[in-house]
Amino acid sequence: MDFASILSTEIKKRKPSTPSASTSKYLKRSDLESARQAEYLASQARLESERAEKAAKKRQLELEEEARQEALREKQRRLAEESRGKREEEEAARLGKSKKSKEPAGGDGKEETPIPAEEDLPEEEVLARLRKLKQPIRLFGETPLQRIKRLHKLERGGGGEEEGEKEEKPKSPTPTRFSTSKPHLTQPTLTESEMQVCLTDITANPKKVYAQLLSWLRLVLLEWDLSLSARPLSVRQSYSGKDATKAYVQAQSYMGPLFKLLEKQDLHPDIFPKVCEIVYYAQQRKYVTANDVYLRLSIGNAAWPIGVTMVGIHERSAREKLHEKGMAAHIMSDEVTRKYLQSIKRCLKFCQVRWPPEDQLQLMG
Repeated sequence: MDFASILSTEIKKRKPSTPSASTSKYLKRSDLESARQAEYLASQARLESERAEKAAKKRQLELEEEARQEALREKQRRLAEESRGKREEEEAARLGKSKKSKEPAGGDGKEETPIPAEEDLPEEEVLARLRKLKQPIRLFGETPLQRIKRLHKLERGGGGEEEGEKEEKPKSPTPTRFSTSKPHLTQPTLTESEMQVCLTDITANPKKVYAQLLSWLRLVLLEWDLSLSARPLSVRQSYSGKDATKAYVQAQSYMGPLFKLLEKQDLHPDIFPKVCEIVYYAQQRKYVTANDVYLRLSIGNAAWPIGVTMVGIHERSAREKLHEKGMAAHIMSDEVTRKYLQSIKRCLKFCQVRWPPEDQLQLMG
């Protein structure tokens, strides 16, 4: 084979093949539409087959689940029958022993009444459900039949006698459970008009003012106690309700020494007039002014020593003001005084809620 033949062969290979008569440069719209429709029908048939396959699988799973639930119900029914038979044997044995020993039944006839078959449960399930309800799984002398009845009673919301007593306790006419042991929560001896403090009586008739202070503070504590008792049970059991009750109980206990001093008419001469002013302005519903008097009483106007007060042999200027008469911070003097003065401030906060002022500017912040 010479070079010319090889070259012609290669040229023939590289030349494009001539189109056949059947192929055409242009396509018809009908052909494109028929091809698209055929493709759409094929995809819909494929989706339909997938749906049918999923539905068949779902029906199969439902049948399997139904068979499993039926087997479980059959097992529970069988266990309940076995448990019932065991309980009947125990009851027969117990009754036989009681008849032999000639002991009284003690109300067993009420407990021996049978329960419906649909309420009968196996022992394991009864114990598990009692644990879930946070109830004791067994009581002393309780039979399995009584245990099932107790479970159904708890699930229906009966709660027994103890829960009923707990619900009835807050509705009792007594103010609170903390007030019964407090002797100073008695009714005030003076009427409301006789409790009105006059500033001129502080020096002219201190015995009358002592009685007025004692009666008014007792009235405030009694009203506070009644307002806490009037709250609904949901509010009392909330965090804010428990904090309010705790604050009241603390103030009640802290004011015990103050009541003793008022009964003995032996209040500190620097504290007595300030307490009278606080009560006077509180009765006039001027709570901001009463709070200012409380601040002067508790913090005082005395200079507060910061750091070292004596750094040499010479006395520093204005050092004598640290212990000036009538300007001491009495709330810092001892723990008992601090506590009952803070309790007076809590009584002021309650008073502005119980007896709100006409002028809103007199409300403490």
